Amino acid sequence: MKQLQYIALFVASFALFSCGGNDTPTDTPDTTDTTATVEEQEVNVYTHRHYDADQQLFDKFTETTGIKVNVVKAKADELMVRLETEGENSPADLLVTVDAGRLVQAKEKGVLQSIHSDVLEQNIPENLRDEDGYWYGQTIRARIVVYAKDRVTPEMLTTYEDLTNPQWKGKLLTRSSENIYNQSLMASLIVHHGEERAKAWAEEVVANMARAPKGNDRDQVKAIAAGQGDIAIVNTYYIGKLLNSDDEAEVAAGEGVGIFFPNQNDRGAHINISGAGVTKYAPNKENAIKLLEFLSGNDAQRVFAEANYEYPVKPGVEYSSLLQSWGEFKADSISLSLLGINNSAAVKLFDEAGWK
Repeated sequence: MKQLQYIALFVASFALFSCGGNDTPTDTPDTTDTTATVEEQEVNVYTHRHYDADQQLFDKFTETTGIKVNVVKAKADELMVRLETEGENSPADLLVTVDAGRLVQAKEKGVLQSIHSDVLEQNIPENLRDEDGYWYGQTIRARIVVYAKDRVTPEMLTTYEDLTNPQWKGKLLTRSSENIYNQSLMASLIVHHGEERAKAWAEEVVANMARAPKGNDRDQVKAIAAGQGDIAIVNTYYIGKLLNSDDEAEVAAGEGVGIFFPNQNDRGAHINISGAGVTKYAPNKENAIKLLEFLSGNDAQRVFAEANYEYPVKPGVEYSSLLQSWGEFKADSISLSLLGINNSAAVKLFDEAGWK
C-alpha cells in the first residue's frame, strides 16, 4: 500500500521531468558540438535536503556549465521507493540524502551505481565516501552535546559515555530512537565498544532522560530554554539555524546554550554527513558526476558552511565565522559506512533498552 501511495505522490513531479528538459539552444556557437543530446544538457536530482543553499548551488552550477538542474524533493525513504519502482525508466541521475546510514541503505537496495572520479577522491577523505564509489559525502555535521550556560559548565562534560553519569538524571534531552541521527550515534558506539556495552549505555541514558524523547533537535534546545532539562544531544547545524532564525524566541534559545564536542581526549566527536550517489540507471551520468565534483569544490563547500552552518568535507576549506566561533575539534575518523552497516543492530538495541 505504501508503494502505491508513493507512486501517486510522485506522478506530478515525474511529469515535470518529462517536459522540463526539451529546449534546444537556438543560438549555437560555432564551437559547440552539434551532436550534443538533450540529456547532456540536464541533470535530474532526487533530494531529501530542503535548504536554500542547495538551490543556490544548483543555479550556480547551471550558470557555470549550462547544464540545467531539475529537482524533486521528498523524504529519503520515499525517494528510494520511487527509484525502485521506476527501475530502468527512472529519470533520476543523482540521489541526495542525509546521514551515512541512509546512503548505505540506498547502496544495499541497489538504486545507486559505482563511479570513479579523481576529483571526488582528491576532495573527499576516504572515511567520508563509500569504498566502492557508490556515494560521496557533501557536508559534515557533528552530533554534540549542548548545555544550559546558566546551569552547566563545560568542565562538567567529557564524553558520550559520561552522559550516563547520575549527575544528569532527569536533565538529559534527546529525540526519538527512530531518528537516523541517533541511530548512527548508537552505531558508532557499537563499533567502538560492542553491542553489550552500547546497549548498557542506551539503558543508562534512558534512565537520565528529563522526558520521553520527542521533537527534533531544535525542540531539545528550546526545552533547555524552558527549563525542562540541562543538556541535549543535537547536530551542530541546528544551533546555526536557531541563532539565525527570524523568531526571537529561537534566537534566545540558541544563545542560551553552549557547544561541547565530546571525546576530545580519545576518539573524537561523532560526525555524520549529507551525501549523494549517482543512480543506477542515470540517463545523464556524466552530468551527475560533474555536479558531484562541483559540490565538492572550494566555492560550493564554503556556501554550505556559510549558508547552512555545515562543516566542509573538503579539507582546507575555511569555516564560516560562526563555525570558527565554536572552535576546532577532533572528529571520530571511523569509516562512515560502518554506521549504515550497524544500523539494524542499533535499532534493535534501542528497542531493547527502552529508548522510545
